[in-house]
Amino acid sequence: MAVFNIGDKVEAIDDVIRGVVSNVNGNAITVQTEDDFPLVFEAKELVIITGNIPVSNYEIAKIKREKELPKKRRPTIVKSKERNLPKMEVDLHINHLVKNPKGMGNHEMLNLQLDTAKRQLDFAISKRIQKVVFIHGVGEGVLKEELLYLFNKYDNVKYYDADYQKYGLGATEVYIYQNS
Repeated sequence: MAVFNIGDKVEAIDDVIRGVVSNVNGNAITVQTEDDFPLVFEAKELVIITGNIPVSNYEIAKIKREKELPKKRRPTIVKSKERNLPKMEVDLHINHLVKNPKGMGNHEMLNLQLDTAKRQLDFAISKRIQKVVFIHGVGEGVLKEELLYLFNKYDNVKYYDADYQKYGLGATEVYIYQNS
């Protein structure tokens, strides 16, 4: 146990109290605090301060990290709007299907677009993709009408206009019923 003398700088072990020893009476030590209050402690409750103990910022940061609780990771929550977004988009604009549409007649272009739509719809059915958006553009509506005729040949699909905010009037969304 430390021996305390009048004038020693001390600090309480279990409290944030610093001061100077003003009286020693056996095991009872009177400390004049920094706020100029006299407090009486037992000798085992005090420690002598022998100058400044240098502590680096690295050590402080290390201690703070040890005391911090790890943050709980939140699972990513899919918003209801995003949950209903189509898994597959098929753009049927002719410039997306061929490099150079020059030299192709309207009939050839329409057949290529319809073949692509049928192939992609069959692919979606085989891969159990529930929603497909066919982007056909507005135009004169010939491609859209032909697509609707094609979709009517399938028993396990229903179709409707796609999200107006995203596609405008130029897309049709197909919902494929999955048989288990």
